[in-house]
Amino acid sequence: MSTLTSGDYIVFVIYFLIVSAYGYWVYQRKRKAETTSKDYFLAEGSLTWWAIGTSLIASNISTEQLVAMNSSGFKMGLAISAYEWMAAATLILVAVFFIPVYLKNKIFTMPQFLSQRYNETVAMIMAIFWLLLYIVVNLTSILYLGSITIHGISGINTEVCIWGLAIFAIIITLGGMKVIGYTDVIQVFFLVLGGLVTTYIVVTRLADHFGSPGFLSGLSLMKKEAGDHFHMIFKRDNANYADLPGLTVLIGGLWITNLSYWGCNQYITQRALGANLPTARSGLLFAAFLKLLMPVIVVLPGIAAFILYKENVFHTQMMQNGELNPDNAYPSLLNLLPHWFKGLSFAALTAAIVASLAGKANSIATIFTLDIYKKKINPEASESKQVLVGKIAVVAAMVLGIVISPFLGIDKKGGFQFIQEYTGFVSPGIFAMFILGFFWKKATSNAALFATIGGFIMSVILKLLPHYANLSSLKVIGFSTLVRQNDGKMLSEIPFLDRMGIVFVICILGMYLISLIENSKGTRVNGLEVDTKMFRTTNGFAVGALIVFGIIAALYTLFW
Repeated sequence: MSTLTSGDYIVFVIYFLIVSAYGYWVYQRKRKAETTSKDYFLAEGSLTWWAIGTSLIASNISTEQLVAMNSSGFKMGLAISAYEWMAAATLILVAVFFIPVYLKNKIFTMPQFLSQRYNETVAMIMAIFWLLLYIVVNLTSILYLGSITIHGISGINTEVCIWGLAIFAIIITLGGMKVIGYTDVIQVFFLVLGGLVTTYIVVTRLADHFGSPGFLSGLSLMKKEAGDHFHMIFKRDNANYADLPGLTVLIGGLWITNLSYWGCNQYITQRALGANLPTARSGLLFAAFLKLLMPVIVVLPGIAAFILYKENVFHTQMMQNGELNPDNAYPSLLNLLPHWFKGLSFAALTAAIVASLAGKANSIATIFTLDIYKKKINPEASESKQVLVGKIAVVAAMVLGIVISPFLGIDKKGGFQFIQEYTGFVSPGIFAMFILGFFWKKATSNAALFATIGGFIMSVILKLLPHYANLSSLKVIGFSTLVRQNDGKMLSEIPFLDRMGIVFVICILGMYLISLIENSKGTRVNGLEVDTKMFRTTNGFAVGALIVFGIIAALYTLFW
């Protein structure tokens, strides 16, 4: 039954009061020192390494992981963990190579980087791109999936849920990055504690169902009952190959997804841009270790749900409009939890949703205020005016997200795949533009425009091409296509991670050729200050990084 008891509500209220009281205390403590817009948006010099690391995870882990990645665990198993474990490796690379460039050149927003490295046209196009992406794809999916999940757990009306989540997030966001960063520490505590408790209870319940009690026994049973769900690399004949196409997760498009997300994304890098280099790097390393833990919280329960579904434990709860809906896996599992523990897991889910919403809203406000309002609308705006505009932008973005979220078909696509595929239309061009902007001084503004606009157009073309072109001719020129059934129709497609890899290579080659042509004509190029000494790390960081890479290698060896 989808309801919460009084005990569950008590646990949730305790969580709410702790977060609210701590956030208010941080706000009051920091308010006197808050004199600039950069302090409000970036918490300049105020966040510690552990606050940066936990804030990164709190902002990243939301319904797209707790709900949608559980759903993917239900459908395809442990392989979806590639996004989490490869993210841990990516965070190390970003800490070593990306963050030093940003900090050395005093970069505070991603459009500012593009303006400084290329020109205002590139920066403005991408500022609008990012605002649309954050609102139309990310904010809406978090709100929509979050409201559905909370409804599934508590029975509260979905409209009430979506407004409640938005209001809670707005309250935290209006306090600025300092409040977000430090309350995220509590959010992650509830997220990890609640997530681990949920996993432990669900796996134990699964063991009890098979008459072999104990958590370790449950893990062994999961491997036995769903052995096909414990492979990291899919073969071409796997039904989920289109989402995770074989070795692409190790040597192809998944790297582009992760490097673009963790290294070229205002929503993420904003946490570290207000700190010094040692603090920022330590925060990213801490986040990498937390990332290694995430599949235990967001994937294992999904595999357990798959087994219990096969055993008809909650067959009815998994159905929606007469069809199986894997996005119902997480709320169905939470309804198996005993009283009080369900409240803890409910608090963990809410913590993840609210923290992620707050982070997204803050990034939207930062880009709109510093890169659009300040530059194009009111260049003379005072610091206090910019902060006010940022707060208005937070509220406006959240209301827009609420209004449009029911109309995007998120539930039909599958939450996690919805987010990954549609951000993948712009990620290859963005990453090509950033990586050459960092490390190749000859890259020109027109080349960047080609990657920005041309990369998006090519992504759309490759999405549609297999539907209209002859499949045999596509294979001849090297495009790997799949043919799968969808609603009774046979549809051909290029796996979206492969599409990203193809578009990225084209963008790099196009930027290289355009830049060479323009360089030969004497086109002026804006370079960044880059010194190889910037990339040196401390011994402690190097040891931590080696441990992270070693664990990832061991996991892939074990579950290949």
